[in-house]
Amino acid sequence: MSRDRLAELGAFAERSRERFEGFAARFGQRREVPPRPTRPALTEDYWQGLRELFTRDVTPEGLRDLLHTEAQDTFRFLTREVDLADLAGKPWHVRHTRAVWRFFQAVAYRLSPWRRVLFAGAVIALALGWLAFLLNVVNVGPFTLEPITSGRTWLLLSATALFFVLTLELRDKLSLKGDLEVARQIQFGLLPFEPLERDGISVVTSMRPANTVGGDYFDLIDLGDGRLALAVGDVAGKGMPAALLMALLQGSLRTLLSAGFRGEDLVAKLNAHLCANIPSNRLVTFFYGELETATGALRYVNAGHNPPFVLAGSRPPARLGATGMALGVTPDAPYEAMTLALEPGERLLLYTDGVTEATSPADEEYGEVRLETFLHSREQEPGRALLDGVVADVLRFCGSSRPHDDMTLMCLDRARAVRASSA
Repeated sequence: MSRDRLAELGAFAERSRERFEGFAARFGQRREVPPRPTRPALTEDYWQGLRELFTRDVTPEGLRDLLHTEAQDTFRFLTREVDLADLAGKPWHVRHTRAVWRFFQAVAYRLSPWRRVLFAGAVIALALGWLAFLLNVVNVGPFTLEPITSGRTWLLLSATALFFVLTLELRDKLSLKGDLEVARQIQFGLLPFEPLERDGISVVTSMRPANTVGGDYFDLIDLGDGRLALAVGDVAGKGMPAALLMALLQGSLRTLLSAGFRGEDLVAKLNAHLCANIPSNRLVTFFYGELETATGALRYVNAGHNPPFVLAGSRPPARLGATGMALGVTPDAPYEAMTLALEPGERLLLYTDGVTEATSPADEEYGEVRLETFLHSREQEPGRALLDGVVADVLRFCGSSRPHDDMTLMCLDRARAVRASSA
């Protein structure tokens, strides 16, 4: 590396250090602000705030909307898949009994197993409570106050009101869950999960989001002239916000490729674009490579991403370290492209930190050493079996501790037959 390049990187590192120190100083100043004094209880302000909490925006129209519009919308949402057409000619007691049973099943099947069990128990207990109340009214008489003033009656009414509120919340959650499932299908449709075979190069991929949707990104893009672009990125965070930024990353990358940008110029343009369009508390680690499929020559830029593994072949294992900082931190960050000759029989494995940072119930990380050991023990396995094995090994290591981050892997193999054909 030239002295001018070293001086440029040194100056950039100094600017980055000053920027991060400024962030830390502002953060420290915010932390040194004395805590807000707690209001003494039972003061006039306390009761005024409590009154505003339960009276603000509380109107008769809102109550009517709650009991009429929201209740009907919730009923239609939860029963939209219930077919009652065959009950039209049945007696009323048969029609209503079967309708209630089908409604109960429709709601229960939308819940996870243990929630389904608790839901069934709560419905049965609530139904028995109302049955006991009605029998008590019949025995004591409808014009006495005893059933109404009983503590059990008020408990039953409060449980019914709570059940009604939770049912409305359940509708909102199931509706959001449905939207997330659609988002998951769209996200998975944007990613190339199908295996790729070309000029002795084979590529397989795998992704396991921590939530319904995730912030990991991978792509394979045909650049023409026997070249293939491969990319793996990891947006900070997870869930829907990270998934939206992932879609922005993919669209921006493909647009810049269509405009003719390549290598370090492409990554620099992508970084500047992300700095201008993503929140300041977000960043993206990103590995981008351009592979000549016929020769195995790989030109890559690693923007703060986990160093991929180069495995097998005659030489010792190698790691493709960072050649620049993560995207989205500062718009003028420099990036450098490196080259690697992927020999016949060698394998390139890319991954995101959801693999290595997965933790066991004892809060121990899976780690890069454990991943490297596993990869060496399975060197002869095909790419698909290798990726499935890594995911299974991580999940086995996590045990009862659910993985908290997205896991993405890409395995690129160059067949040994290429060497023989070129001899």
